[in-house]
Amino acid sequence: MRAESGGFVLVLHTHLPWVLHHGRTPHGTDWICEAAVTSYSRILDAFERLAREGVRVRATFSVTPVLAEQLAHAEFQEEVSRFLENRTRTAASDAESFASRGEGAAAEIARMWRAFFEEASRSLGGGAARIVDRLRSLADEGVVELVTSAATHGYLPLLSRDESVDLQVAQAVRVHRRRFGRESRGFWLPECAYRPAYTWRPPAGVGPSSTPRRRTSLGETLARHRLEFFFADTHLLSAGEPLSLYHEMFPNLERLRGEAERFPAPRGDRSPYRIYRTKVGAGDATLSVLTRDPRTTNQVWSRSKGYPGDGAYLDFHKRHEPSGHRYWSVTAPSVAMARKAPYEPGRARERAEEHARHFVWLLGETMREARERDPAPVVNALFDTELFGHWWFEGPLFLEHVFRNLDAAAIECWTASEAIERQPPEEEVQVAEGSWGEGGDHRLWLNDETRWVWDRTYDAEEELGRLARSLGASPPAEAGRLLRLAARELLVLQSSDWSFLITSKAARDYAERRFAVHYADLKRLADLARREAGGDPMSAADRAFVEGVVQRDDLFDDLDPAPLAVDAPA
Repeated sequence: MRAESGGFVLVLHTHLPWVLHHGRTPHGTDWICEAAVTSYSRILDAFERLAREGVRVRATFSVTPVLAEQLAHAEFQEEVSRFLENRTRTAASDAESFASRGEGAAAEIARMWRAFFEEASRSLGGGAARIVDRLRSLADEGVVELVTSAATHGYLPLLSRDESVDLQVAQAVRVHRRRFGRESRGFWLPECAYRPAYTWRPPAGVGPSSTPRRRTSLGETLARHRLEFFFADTHLLSAGEPLSLYHEMFPNLERLRGEAERFPAPRGDRSPYRIYRTKVGAGDATLSVLTRDPRTTNQVWSRSKGYPGDGAYLDFHKRHEPSGHRYWSVTAPSVAMARKAPYEPGRARERAEEHARHFVWLLGETMREARERDPAPVVNALFDTELFGHWWFEGPLFLEHVFRNLDAAAIECWTASEAIERQPPEEEVQVAEGSWGEGGDHRLWLNDETRWVWDRTYDAEEELGRLARSLGASPPAEAGRLLRLAARELLVLQSSDWSFLITSKAARDYAERRFAVHYADLKRLADLARREAGGDPMSAADRAFVEGVVQRDDLFDDLDPAPLAVDAPA
């Protein structure tokens, strides 16, 4: 049944790569602990509070399987407790130090941090309060819809084999069902990156991995796994310019903005305020496509033109040493670090409430203008969850006040599935190739600095394809176990995060090291599997190596590498 006035769909994409057992600070477990404490838990706190008060909340969370595995892991519970204890202790130390020097305002902020981390300890403490459990409970109550994404956030259009894409999607569906007790209707394409069907030539690699081959569309793989919809950036459906804002968070990306040609834009100028359907494969199967609204997105994403750049908000980059706590405001987007003004929490809260009111007004204006073309527009606002809290500390408060203001503005909020049910897609489209990254293409993940990553990724894909086919459907037990472990390493090294961190220089050394470790271990595991299948048992050193990998990367215990055994046509 078609809703008469349209609606608002908030989609929060929630992802971090596998970091457990790979260091702590700054890019090991402290990374996921900080995201959990400053973003995930606070957003859930806000949604649970609104639901208790009877305020209508509807939101869609995409949660990557690799993140869900970590958040439910016993070691994460230990790590986040350690993290919170450390942050509480250092905040108390800062408060004493500032007070002893007569810096009363800074001491007050330090006490704010101490209270913040003490409250976080209560919110995150205990098995019943785990983030995965809380998401599942909110989904049971109808407050949120949970959808999945690629198993380890692999950059799907650039994987060299359809079997690799299938492995990422099959494992995603499996983990979502296991962790959340439900099937996922939708799918978040990592980086909103899509590839249609065509004869594809790998952009890197040598030997068999560089051979052109006919590829199915990503949509065909999603449909085969009974997924019903996905999200796309607007320029993949229209002739508009891509909305790329990563360079505002990572200045090193500015150089990419003009370095490569965009993929050809599709013809026409389709509205981002409709839900479309796209045909997949040779039959009648279609998927629904929800596209990102550029207007409301830019208002929230942009640090230079949007809300997070407001001078009252907490500055992300400037930190007090050695504690790492933040005591300064943005002040102005381009002001030097030395000139940052002290943070005033009360003023920041006021601005978050004002910006929430402005956002709801902007949403109303966007819908009013869109109705000139679309009588019942659907405004899809797509964001990384970590923007709210991690990057923009006041973001969770902003979201809470957005939902408090929607009713007064007579704007309905829907989950993605509700939007499709209320506004069934009528127009069929072809989704073009591209992403939501710089330039709207693949340059953020494939460039001169990351080409070596793809050379080795393609080699790893070919290696495991050959191994899986040689072992057959019923390999010897130990050889099969080694194949599963190697497939797990393949999934972890396929994470789009490694290329992104190399290109952005946000954590280049860490990303290069992580990729190299997983690639080397995959190669050794594959060699051991071949030897085991040939009757050459492992040495004591080999067994110690294998058990080390088992304990270090202990995710996806239910991984089935069967898709890798399919022989892809040339």
